Amino acid sequence: MHHSRFPTTPLFLLARAVWSIGLQLQSDAKHALVTVAGALALISTLATAGPAKERMNVLFIISDDLTSTALSCYGNTVCETPNIDALAARGTRFTHAYCQGTYCGPSRASFMSGYYPHATGVLGYTNPRPQIGDRPTWSEHFKNHDYYAARVSKIFHMGVPGGIEEGGDGRDHDGGNGADDARSWSERFNSPGPEWKAAGIGETLESNPDGKRPVVGGNTFVVVEADGDDLVHSDGKTAVKAAELLHTKRAEPFWLGVGFVRPHVPFVAPRKYFAPFKPFADLSLPQRMENDWDDIPKAGINYKTSLNMKMDERRQRKAIGGYYAAVSYMDAQVGVVLRALEDSGQADNTIVIFTSDHGYHLGEHDFWAKVSLRDESSQVPLIISVPGKQPAVCDSLVELLDLYPTLASLTGLPIPEHLQGKDISTLLDDPHATVRDAAFSVAPMRKGFLIREQRWAYIQYGEDAQQGIELFDVLQDPQQFHNLATQYPAEVARLSKKLSKKLAQVRAHDLD
Repeated sequence: MHHSRFPTTPLFLLARAVWSIGLQLQSDAKHALVTVAGALALISTLATAGPAKERMNVLFIISDDLTSTALSCYGNTVCETPNIDALAARGTRFTHAYCQGTYCGPSRASFMSGYYPHATGVLGYTNPRPQIGDRPTWSEHFKNHDYYAARVSKIFHMGVPGGIEEGGDGRDHDGGNGADDARSWSERFNSPGPEWKAAGIGETLESNPDGKRPVVGGNTFVVVEADGDDLVHSDGKTAVKAAELLHTKRAEPFWLGVGFVRPHVPFVAPRKYFAPFKPFADLSLPQRMENDWDDIPKAGINYKTSLNMKMDERRQRKAIGGYYAAVSYMDAQVGVVLRALEDSGQADNTIVIFTSDHGYHLGEHDFWAKVSLRDESSQVPLIISVPGKQPAVCDSLVELLDLYPTLASLTGLPIPEHLQGKDISTLLDDPHATVRDAAFSVAPMRKGFLIREQRWAYIQYGEDAQQGIELFDVLQDPQQFHNLATQYPAEVARLSKKLSKKLAQVRAHDLD
């Protein structure tokens, strides 16, 4: 049951005090003067106290497969994202935020459960409930403290496009709920859309060198310049439902998760969002270095590359244009939600978070998509806007795992002892402070582990490093072109030891 805020207001308490005086006068005239005097003192205090402090709401907005490098507030000069930029302008924008798993399933299970992937063992596309038992997930913790907790679309893993397509449920997607956890929510809502089947002009870019392959579904690079408006597609429906909930639930504390599926493939959006990126031939490809893969282990070559996807430069440029169009469309839906929050009257009482489940390669090193542990894939955009706090840019290392304890702290809820993340709320007051000396991320399908410090990015394949090591000095080489593992054996030894210690800490949990 959700408790209304109104019975705690001074006006209500004032009326109740007057009513109490009346009862006292009827039942105990002898003590009437004393009672009246006390009640009048209470009335005087309440009348001057002002509104009661309301519990802060949480609005959690998450994009899917979004690299921070595609956002204009993170420096992109081609893809404009005015709505996300506006949120960044009033919040704290983190430049070194890292996911805990470089693809959807383990990342989302991690930040929602409060455990690292190698603590729960959720390294694939399931929810963590069997592993965590009765321990509350992030939204469930708020639900247990009388918040209305709801999600719209993808918060835990959902297959995209298969799990959200209209007219079908793909494979084992639980009626459109994917790997969702029902007990995490008061209510949950899905947003099916046409996806790759949308009417419009479509092209399959991946594994289609002769152009004969039709538009297809699955985890495939497909671009669709779609007919119709924003509401035809999943994210448009998600924004409208979120806006509705912000209106109807404004009288009670809420934790609302809004999951946008773009820019995850297929790169589908209404046609107007493609216009700024045409002609695609004018789009720049990222800087590349000849023989770039020669100094890295085989495990470090991403699972999708320009080579194995058979994408020539025309298709690569169109892939970037399609991705940017999907980002622009998603940004417009963020605007719909943020305007609805303003209209609800709760903007001054609502913490807003914007992030992604992981990053994404757009041709750097001839890599595409996720899974890689390079910065483009392991780093995420993260903006936290807290009413009353000054806007800032924070370069400190943080993790998505830190969101659960931080939001509990900011809203005055207890922080469950089992959480493996850190409370980073101090960074919202002092963006130059440091909470952790390294971020930790994993790519289970590559048996890859990342220790990311401010200077060094250490990537190890296999717990015994049998599949190879990468070491990048990101201060001198921010694009991570030069693997220095053989040149800095002392750093490799130090970071290897640090990784072993981190894994031991991750596995020293209370789940057994």
